[in-house]
Amino acid sequence: TRTEIEDAFATSARFFALPKETLETVAKPKGKNVGFEYKSQIRPSTGPPDEKESYQIPRPLMDGLWIDEDANPSIAGFQEESLAFEAKCHEVAMRVLEFFAVKLGFEKDYFRKVHNAASDLHHCTLRMIHYMAMDAKDNVADPNGNPVWRAGAHTDFNLLTLLFQTDGQSGLQVMPGADAGQDVQAWTPVPAFTDVLTCNIGDMLMRWSDDRLKSNFHRVKAADIGVDIPERYSMPYFAQADRDAVIAGPEGKYEPMTAGEYLDMRIQANFGKAESAASTK
Repeated sequence: TRTEIEDAFATSARFFALPKETLETVAKPKGKNVGFEYKSQIRPSTGPPDEKESYQIPRPLMDGLWIDEDANPSIAGFQEESLAFEAKCHEVAMRVLEFFAVKLGFEKDYFRKVHNAASDLHHCTLRMIHYMAMDAKDNVADPNGNPVWRAGAHTDFNLLTLLFQTDGQSGLQVMPGADAGQDVQAWTPVPAFTDVLTCNIGDMLMRWSDDRLKSNFHRVKAADIGVDIPERYSMPYFAQADRDAVIAGPEGKYEPMTAGEYLDMRIQANFGKAESAASTK
């Protein structure tokens, strides 16, 4: 419901209002897509890191990555509230995936069986994202004349994304059926409404469908150069198969591989450059 979504965004805002040094106590471990990260995600389409911070919650990987609520009473109830919302997202995602399973000729519960929330290899992830505000004086083009990108052009690498946005906090743009280098005029804005859920096919489902179901490029654009940029919050829920699930399309177009192998490959591509740079400093 709208109230549940608004409450989840309020929970997210309380989290990102914590001091940076507190957030760093639950920082993303190297090579893992879990916990808190700050400007560490690099898109091949842009080069510099995305202008955002985020907190990623895959249930089995959260040991030691929850903020101490006793020491930080401003986020009392954060873990319980986050996991409750994550569970509701999971059920919605599984219902949507039933339609894709039938479309591909699988049993209706095919994808539900490989997204087992009770498994230690479960890897669905709720991600809270905060795009920081920027003053007009800092909103300048890079040396190549490119604007600030809050999230550079990319496709999601999971099966299905459920994206929650907030009224008036727009910026998301999509370019279905094209590559990231296509002319900027081809990008289509997706207005942000709290009570409208955006669903997006990811690369894992594209591979699993033998390319019958297409993932699409999307990005989050900042305002025009030279103006103030307000902060923005969003929350994607990534349905991505359990790590031991075997990705094998109905027509056998691609060699089978496990979801874990696939995710590790894609996470390294998105975060590896930033981590390599950090390790040399």
